[in-house]
Amino acid sequence: MKLPLLAPPDGSLLWLEAHRVVAGAHQRPLSAPPTEDQLAQALSALPPGPTRWVVDDFWTPSVLLRDLTELPKGSEAQEAFFRWRFMQALALESPHFVQAMEVETGIWLACGIPEAFRESMLQLSLRLERTVHSLTPRWLHLYNLLAPSLDLPGMLLSLSPVEPGRYAGTLVAWGRTLCLLRQWQEPLDPEGWMEERIAPSAAFLQRESRTPQSLHVWGAPRWPESSLTPRMIDERILLGEAR
Repeated sequence: MKLPLLAPPDGSLLWLEAHRVVAGAHQRPLSAPPTEDQLAQALSALPPGPTRWVVDDFWTPSVLLRDLTELPKGSEAQEAFFRWRFMQALALESPHFVQAMEVETGIWLACGIPEAFRESMLQLSLRLERTVHSLTPRWLHLYNLLAPSLDLPGMLLSLSPVEPGRYAGTLVAWGRTLCLLRQWQEPLDPEGWMEERIAPSAAFLQRESRTPQSLHVWGAPRWPESSLTPRMIDERILLGEAR
């Protein structure tokens, strides 16, 4: 169930979302991607040693690529192929660095980050002697933390507040392993999420014999009751090491 290739190792946690950065006792609101000065201030709040970067879902977009029965030979050709498929699937224009891993036969998870953004972070970490030991999308970090207890099919929402009571975010679902990943930048309130995104996704999964039995929610203080009882992820526990 866990996705070990992209799972974060031990180390201090830098939590970087579109609306805030959290590192140790340091927390600062954001309204745009952080500047180098803002990142430097956050990193200075962490002890020396390995640093795990958990990065906002929309700064590190992800997609499940399906029906990949044959891949090009050689690592460089495969990297170029996954980069092309990733850019094509998400209709992106700016170059992205892409990592891919197979989650089921013929189904690959591809996660990317704009090359310019990644390079600026890596150069900053080198100047500050704070090597980036992992860089993981928020939804994947949450998924891997939950994975040891995910015995039944379920869903995870990884949400970002855009305006009061309205959220953009990621929906992922699993059966035997990760089987659905959808991302929406258009914000909706929780009721809209339930009606327009969760209910259709649950219906699709039911047809695939992967009816979700649970719903885990990150990023919202409340969630409406439904046939799926919401399990709110307590950020005070998750970010305890980062505060």
